[in-house]
Amino acid sequence: METLIPNLPLFFSFFLLIYLSAQFIVFRSWSPKFRPEASSCLISLFHGTPAVFFAAYAIFTDASHSFSSPNTRTQNAVLDYSIAYFLMDLVHYIVFFPSDLLFIGHHLATLFVFITCRYVVSHGAFAILSLLILAEVTSACQNAWTLARARREDVKFAAKLYDSLSPPFYAFYCLVRGFLGPYFVYKMGRIVLLLGYVDKRLVGVGQPEPEVYFDENR
Repeated sequence: METLIPNLPLFFSFFLLIYLSAQFIVFRSWSPKFRPEASSCLISLFHGTPAVFFAAYAIFTDASHSFSSPNTRTQNAVLDYSIAYFLMDLVHYIVFFPSDLLFIGHHLATLFVFITCRYVVSHGAFAILSLLILAEVTSACQNAWTLARARREDVKFAAKLYDSLSPPFYAFYCLVRGFLGPYFVYKMGRIVLLLGYVDKRLVGVGQPEPEVYFDENR
């Protein structure tokens, strides 16, 4: 188990600073009803799209696209970046929306997976970061849509933006979350089942554990 490195507290401080800036500077003129949600959207904007590029870079700079390969330093840094964001947003929900158990549960489950991958097993970042890309590729559109929805009743531009974003956002979101995400999980599940089957066949033979790679053509 790898010891905690400074990346995580540094990234958490980064998101905390953005959140406080959103609350007291960027959205200070907004109604208290919408300000917390807008602040959450701002830190999400600083996480989602950058995380997509960071994760893609971490994946493609690693020669081994294996579900069982050890995490690289770059992959661990991306995991720390996302862990810091989800911790900050979890604090936000606990403080302002403690009854929103769905989002709190989602963040806790996500943190469990990310922290396990990063600090417990130190393997499997390829799969986790691939799912992160699929989860966050809609982030910019979703957050712009959410902010526009919050102000559409009193700001004409927000209403126009909301109306123009809604159709492509719904289509894009459904494509990624309804098809591409589940498809990748299905492919990943097949590989995990295959790995378990191969492990059973090798029990007692003394052969090394095989590395199973992601093949998008299978």
